Amino acid sequence: MNHSYKGKILISTPDISGDIFSRSVVLVIEHNESGAFGLILNKKNSQMSSKFKDFFDFKIEVYDGGPVENDKVFFIVKGKRVTEIYTDITDEYYLTEDIDRIINAVLSSELDIEHIKIFSGYSGWSPGQLDTEVQRKMWTVVDVYNLDYTLPNDQTLWKSIMQNLGGEFLLWANSPEDISLN
Repeated sequence: MNHSYKGKILISTPDISGDIFSRSVVLVIEHNESGAFGLILNKKNSQMSSKFKDFFDFKIEVYDGGPVENDKVFFIVKGKRVTEIYTDITDEYYLTEDIDRIINAVLSSELDIEHIKIFSGYSGWSPGQLDTEVQRKMWTVVDVYNLDYTLPNDQTLWKSIMQNLGGEFLLWANSPEDISLN
């Protein structure tokens, strides 16, 4: 492996499979010779969101991080490190699985809920798999600057990034979700 996609965004190319990666925007958290780990930023999970409402007195959005280990919960947090168990994403953002510490920090007003994004599961690739998928043009790798990873995003994020890429990506951005209808 000569390069890493760590910290980059993967934009799925349009397809008719309709699986979880269709029109996905994935933040790559780790990518090395052991494989890759990332989280889908734009797929809300209404079932898990309902479960989290039991912890809080206000609405919480939970996102599908990917198809692997959906019983695991991950948090992207903006700002203050409130746990010793974390992985830096950037100077401003980090990832943690420390659910107890995050919930306590929100309930005690140590963290603002708007600076947290919750994920159920993750996206994972075995060694060399992500590189192969990128070569096969299943993903477009993008350096995205000034993207707030904790914002509530939906399919408009995928379309917006595609439009900003221009060229052939404009065609994809404006294509129907089921491209067989085109």
